[in-house]
Amino acid sequence: MNDKLNRVSTLPATSQRVAEGGLRTRGILKTSKPNLPLVTVITAVFNGISHLENTIQSILQQDYPNFEYLVIDGGSTDGTVSILERYSGEIDYWISEKDRGISDAFNKGIILSAGAYLNFQGDGDGFTSKDSISKIMRNSLSAETLLLSGRIRRITENGLELYQSPKIRFSKESLLFKLSIPHQGLFTHINFFERYGLFDLSLKFAMDYEHLLRAYRNFPKVHVIHDIIANWRADGVGQGRHLEVFLEYDQIKRKNNVANPVVLKMIHAWTLLKYMLKVFLRRI
Repeated sequence: MNDKLNRVSTLPATSQRVAEGGLRTRGILKTSKPNLPLVTVITAVFNGISHLENTIQSILQQDYPNFEYLVIDGGSTDGTVSILERYSGEIDYWISEKDRGISDAFNKGIILSAGAYLNFQGDGDGFTSKDSISKIMRNSLSAETLLLSGRIRRITENGLELYQSPKIRFSKESLLFKLSIPHQGLFTHINFFERYGLFDLSLKFAMDYEHLLRAYRNFPKVHVIHDIIANWRADGVGQGRHLEVFLEYDQIKRKNNVANPVVLKMIHAWTLLKYMLKVFLRRI
């Protein structure tokens, strides 16, 4: 597979490689078909033994007839690899090797993808029903529809619901305040990555937010459905690090020049107030 992203079917061996497996290592490759685009689901994981298997099962049970599943593990030492080995006959490709964080893992997944649309699930996330992908892909009208999105359900580490994303019409202005289309419910056409590149390796928390803001000035059409299709578990690297996340969001908005400085300062003040209130309420 050769294109602007130089996509590949497997990654070359490195000294950091712990293990690899999956259908591709047996020569089994999937492709898009007429009127049936291939969907690539990518999971980045590191020491995710607590929830990884549930996430894997939620993906492998999807009824959409043309999807592939890639798992990029950062060199786990907690038994994660044993889970991946157990599912080697169903996962299309997985690797375990030390990496530079979530952005690096996501980028490896993009390069490995063969799909027309890509979706990213954390090791504690996952789809809410067997037809989540099918619901989304009914709206893949053409390659011009670069972003397809469904609603998500935010859950605690123990799986209790915190909130559901609202039924609202998407506008790009919402991105000035928050990540209004989280990656768990977002299906991104490969052409978006061709146009705007891979994720920024320097970011720890909000690489998906920054990637969207690169397109802010000429934002593509987003087709949103009102179904809740995925969970977003509150146990990621940003959990409990509200100030660091806030500062990275602010840096990203300034870097991409999404509004004039006065507007950005107003958004900064409003968002900081919300973060402080959230921290205060959690402490009491």
